[in-house]
Amino acid sequence: MSNVNLQRDEAAARAALLNVTAYDVLLDLRQARNPAVPGFSTRSTITFDAAVTDVAVTDAARTGSSSTFLDFLGGPVHSVILNGREQPIDSVVDGARILLHNLQDRNTVTVEATALYSTTGEGLHRFQDPVDGQTYLYTQYEPADARRVFANFEQPDLKATFTFTVLAPQDWQVVSNTGVRRSGPMPSDAGSRQWEFTPTECISTYITSVLAGPYASWTDAWEPESGQGPVVPLAAYCRASIADSFDPDRVFATTKAGLAFFTRLFDYPYPFGKYDQAFVPEYNLGAMENPGLVTFTESYVYTSRATDTQYQQRANTLLHEMAHMWFGDLVTMRWWNDLWLKESFADYMGHLGVAEATEWREQSWVLFANRRKSWAYVQDQLPTTHPIVADVQDLEAAKQNFDGITYAKGASVLKQLVAYVGFDAFITGARNYFRRHAFGNTSLHDLLEVLTEASKRDLGPWAQQWLQTSGISTLTPEVEVHDGALAAVTLRQDALDPRTGRQELRNHRLRIGLYFLQADGALVRRSSVEADIGGASTPLPALSGQPAPDLLLVNDGDLTYAKVRLDARSQHTVLAHLDRLADPLARTLCWSALWNATRDALLPAAEYVLAVVRFAAAEAHPGVLQTLLTNATVAIDRYAAAESRENLRGVLLRAVTDRLRAARPGSDVQLVWARLLALLGRSTPAARDLLAGLLDGTVQPAGLRLDSDLRWRFWQALAATGGAGQQELDTALAADPSTAARAAHRTAITAIPDAGGKAAAWRDAVDGTDLSNELLSATLEGFRLGPPGLRTGYRERYFAVIAGIWANRSIEMAGRLVRGLYPGTVDLSPGQEPEQHPVLVRTDRWLEDHPGAPAGLRRILLEEADDLLRALRAQHANRSAAPVPSAG
Repeated sequence: MSNVNLQRDEAAARAALLNVTAYDVLLDLRQARNPAVPGFSTRSTITFDAAVTDVAVTDAARTGSSSTFLDFLGGPVHSVILNGREQPIDSVVDGARILLHNLQDRNTVTVEATALYSTTGEGLHRFQDPVDGQTYLYTQYEPADARRVFANFEQPDLKATFTFTVLAPQDWQVVSNTGVRRSGPMPSDAGSRQWEFTPTECISTYITSVLAGPYASWTDAWEPESGQGPVVPLAAYCRASIADSFDPDRVFATTKAGLAFFTRLFDYPYPFGKYDQAFVPEYNLGAMENPGLVTFTESYVYTSRATDTQYQQRANTLLHEMAHMWFGDLVTMRWWNDLWLKESFADYMGHLGVAEATEWREQSWVLFANRRKSWAYVQDQLPTTHPIVADVQDLEAAKQNFDGITYAKGASVLKQLVAYVGFDAFITGARNYFRRHAFGNTSLHDLLEVLTEASKRDLGPWAQQWLQTSGISTLTPEVEVHDGALAAVTLRQDALDPRTGRQELRNHRLRIGLYFLQADGALVRRSSVEADIGGASTPLPALSGQPAPDLLLVNDGDLTYAKVRLDARSQHTVLAHLDRLADPLARTLCWSALWNATRDALLPAAEYVLAVVRFAAAEAHPGVLQTLLTNATVAIDRYAAAESRENLRGVLLRAVTDRLRAARPGSDVQLVWARLLALLGRSTPAARDLLAGLLDGTVQPAGLRLDSDLRWRFWQALAATGGAGQQELDTALAADPSTAARAAHRTAITAIPDAGGKAAAWRDAVDGTDLSNELLSATLEGFRLGPPGLRTGYRERYFAVIAGIWANRSIEMAGRLVRGLYPGTVDLSPGQEPEQHPVLVRTDRWLEDHPGAPAGLRRILLEEADDLLRALRAQHANRSAAPVPSAG
């Protein structure tokens, strides 16, 4: 449909015309358990005011020529009644829109239609549990999929109250944003029940929510301190077949700690009555901040062994979504340009909440530096990067801006802002923001206004530098040493915007740490200097005359957002003594500097891998260790010269074998090394015997429990190198028919290095539409595994089909297909320049031949091509690197 993609200008015009008051929505889900029934009846009654024009005053009401439209994306529309008059369906239904003409000052419209169940995670998702056959439903709308469930004005600044009524099987749980006003059996339909919910507060369409099915449930309550609001009822939900694995006490404990923390911090009571949390299957996101009914991926219900870092990440997500109750739900951005007003703040506040209100006080900002900022660094160097305050012209662009810039860079910049204005001023501004704009919509100006008032600083220049430009600053120290002392230190800043080619030099408040090797071998910080730097070059006279450190660490404490280079002496120290650096955040920043240098082809990939092998055994934080080991496999598979990979894989495999035996039995560290074996084994035939031994029990490291997750990781690795076939994998699935196992099995069978299997995977993904979102992703993951030669024949087919995929699939599914099938797992041929690789040449030609291709499709191709070019340039540079030691 040509009008699915709402434009910003259209939304602004509609917002200027309308004031939406209330929705009354009825959903009939009584036939949801029948997979042959593709849809459900939906009825929405909407009351709204309109600023009419060309008015003619009558005794009844003012009527005029103003027109607008509703959004609906589903099955047939059966009835449209506007102000008591039936509208002709053929003339008012226009694709994804329902046209409304001759509006009055006060209007009521009722739309009855058939909406469609989803298997893509967009709209009302329907899932049949493979374990017990039960049917589960949940909604997911952001940014604009409420229109797949009921007709509405689908944009964030047309807020209203919502009253939902749901008809469903009587033995189901049915939950929405608010509590149940009344519920009872339907006399006319035995076995069914009707739930009517109380009206919501004034909220946006994209955060309304309905959950229905035979969910297992638990309840609790949070009692705030005196004066901080009423008691908040708590509930949690998950599928019945995984209920035994759910840990409600731990989830409720984190929830209560978060509510207490944020209520005190924001000095504003929790605004939405109850606080339910549902963990749902085949979820496209980590979570969604629907007020009163937050939804999470059920991967946070740990049916297999989870590390302490996984529990920390879950707590972070719980508190991220909770922060949204204020940043995003209570106060909502006017349009998706200011998506950062909720996501950047929630990302920052989630980590702050973990650091201040949970057991992971010392680890939260370490994981932030280790993972979230790394995501931002990668995204911000792509040619498609964008300012934090983005230019979002339509819904398609909004969908793609849920990325590392909006989340992690935005949170990093807020961390820098806190260092700049002070924490107290920052929080005072936030409190005033909530009071001033409660249940309303805002933009950048509104936030800057309250922060400027609180900090007594002009934040306009800061906002221009950090929020309205693109790209990442690279900070490089130039160090002069004389007679063992620092003679001069200058900090160079390079801040190229990948989109414009301009330098966007920024002001940074940061700390420089001076670390020295002690007699006992420890690497410790003796002193540090805080500095404000700006421009292309900043001398640091405060360092002159100080003893020359073994490690000079720029951005010690991780206060600013920048890539940091190490000077020659510091890099030598890090590569020789990183295990002697006890401070976990400083150590993480050093690892980050090494990884960025590896990606930029300044540090040979082999050097990074050997550093990981040398020092990873001393890394006690399982989350950091997981990142290091994953990066090592990426360095081998993507950045190392092809001729060096076998040796590097052998070196890493030997380290894995040793660490599996040496790690404390049953520890998180042992589990992380076992997971690395599975990841490394996907491209390392030499690992097959060890993997097979672990699966059949002939190899049994003390304390390592082979649960479902680990077992399927091993099966996938064996399958990808030809060590397991369809029959063995089917037998394993029969013994473990869970939802997670079904997806893992799908990845394994499509990973088998067989031309026929790859052809079947292509047909299922590209030509068919039967795969759910989760199974499509599993298929794409397996298709990319195995020898690259098996996929060479699909290059031209890829470029032939992507335009059709984008036109005919939803944004979510089209994006997965276009990105997941891009032929980017290739190497540089001898004598070939990176830019000459056939895949890059073909990508450029497609873009030239399709100048009118949708911006979202072009963005994915540009990002995939840039990622490939970076890998090929690194391979080219690594050809001249020193030989890799043999694994023997």
